[in-house]
Amino acid sequence: MLKNIKLDRPLAVLDLETTGTDVKLDRIVEVSVLKLLPGGDHDHRTRRVNPGVPIPPEATAVHGITDDDVADCPAFRAVAPGLARFLDDCDLAGFNVLGYDLRLLVNEYNRAGLVFPVAGRKVIDACRIYHQRERRDLSAALRFYCDRDHEGAHGAAADVLATVAILDAQVARYEDLPRTVDGLHGACNDPNAIDMSGMFGKDEDGVVVFIKGKYKGRSLFDIAQTKPDYIQWMQREDFYDDTKAIALDALGRPLARAS
Repeated sequence: MLKNIKLDRPLAVLDLETTGTDVKLDRIVEVSVLKLLPGGDHDHRTRRVNPGVPIPPEATAVHGITDDDVADCPAFRAVAPGLARFLDDCDLAGFNVLGYDLRLLVNEYNRAGLVFPVAGRKVIDACRIYHQRERRDLSAALRFYCDRDHEGAHGAAADVLATVAILDAQVARYEDLPRTVDGLHGACNDPNAIDMSGMFGKDEDGVVVFIKGKYKGRSLFDIAQTKPDYIQWMQREDFYDDTKAIALDALGRPLARAS
């Protein structure tokens, strides 16, 4: 399978399907490992696991795995020892494995009361190589979408004109993109967010909750009352003003619960 990379020991290419994108809180629903051996052989294993929590519809929309699909599958703690043995002598690889898969995997092992050893392994991230080698800037986007060079790059006037051309070409290329500003705003931002930083939303009862970060799913009002230092920390960080105002309001007034 590998034609251009020399292996001195097994390389395990890893990918996880999960309940979401939070490496601290979300859970694995499927793990696939392709173990490449120095002699050219390989061993590909894929296993679904029951995350122990409902799989959100937005996660199912990505990977197609439902609660029913994993209802009879083992919990991660049951497969963790065998997976660790399978990966024991391996270096690791993946697409965004350093930013996502490996971090989430380590946290799953911790929740199971086990340790997944990372020290001593080499880790290759195809996503990082991609971002390092392929330009992801305005000039590259103009070339991709409009098939022309960016004359006067990094001049504000030229950059504005290039951005207009790119936006128009994107809407023309992707048929599922909305044609309105409201619709495109929704495509660029979390539709559940009530602030520009995308930190807060409302649950089904209208209570303001964190929708990302370490307190994802928790009531802002409750965190403000029990962890006021966290709210003060938010005031010092680079959040938008409306985010800071909502957080600060929760410190002083229960009205943060209201609509």
